Amino acid sequence: MRAISRALDRFCTKHRRFGIPRLMRYIVFISAVVYIIYLMDQSYEFLGFLIFNPNLILLGQVWRLVTWIFLPLSLSSNPFFALLMLYFYYNIGGALEREWGTPKFTIFYIFGVILNIIYGTVAMYVPWFRFVLLSSGFLNLSLFFAFAALAPNHRIMLFFLIPIKIKWLALADAAFFLYYIISESALGHFGAAFLPVVAILNFILICGGDVLNHLRPLKARTSPQTINFKKAARQARRTQASMQYRYKCSVCGRTEVDNPSLEFRYCSRCEGYHCFCIDHINNHVHFQQN
Repeated sequence: MRAISRALDRFCTKHRRFGIPRLMRYIVFISAVVYIIYLMDQSYEFLGFLIFNPNLILLGQVWRLVTWIFLPLSLSSNPFFALLMLYFYYNIGGALEREWGTPKFTIFYIFGVILNIIYGTVAMYVPWFRFVLLSSGFLNLSLFFAFAALAPNHRIMLFFLIPIKIKWLALADAAFFLYYIISESALGHFGAAFLPVVAILNFILICGGDVLNHLRPLKARTSPQTINFKKAARQARRTQASMQYRYKCSVCGRTEVDNPSLEFRYCSRCEGYHCFCIDHINNHVHFQQN
């Protein structure tokens, strides 16, 4: 995952103009318009023209490759909840784009769209998956995971009044994902149950490196240069300690610090005080004054 993150960062650095600026603004605006039309359309024919259907796409209705992105996560959502979620998508998406840059945010979102299209196409031809109604709801909710990986202690105003850290919203988001997977699996809707997994997979592939950086202990994050510096510092301390000796052989230079078991003697025939190890006390040239 770190290799993917590094490759992605290199691509974004080289191609700074890649992507769609303010992408989340367009998605939120069009999604709001689609939701309003959906509320006014009692026949539900409008949504029928937008849903993802591989069979109809093969017949030439290629707009369905894109229009499903603007469908609401739940058709039963009340307007207040839907608008509140769009507000959060707009703010979190804009913050991520400012933090990552337009190229990386665009890649994150488009890659998530591609994964959903692949999954929707495969699920269409798996009998026990049944029909899967794709929407960008889980992809948009995964933005909370991405933002929490970057700034877990960042505070936002819930309901415009309550300050709450983004990491707690991400945990609530994860709980909702888990509840949705379990509840849909219990109903036998296995195709729908895997939709949150697709969104999580997109998050892991793009943001896995950031998550590992937060989870690794501080010691594991130490760079090789820092480790080498610490080794050099320890060696320097050992060298300095070796200079604080009491006995040093005047021939070989060994001390009791380097060789604790080595014996030392002073030679009575040498002028002055000259110390020798046990190997050279009887085998050395005596020091004489000229």
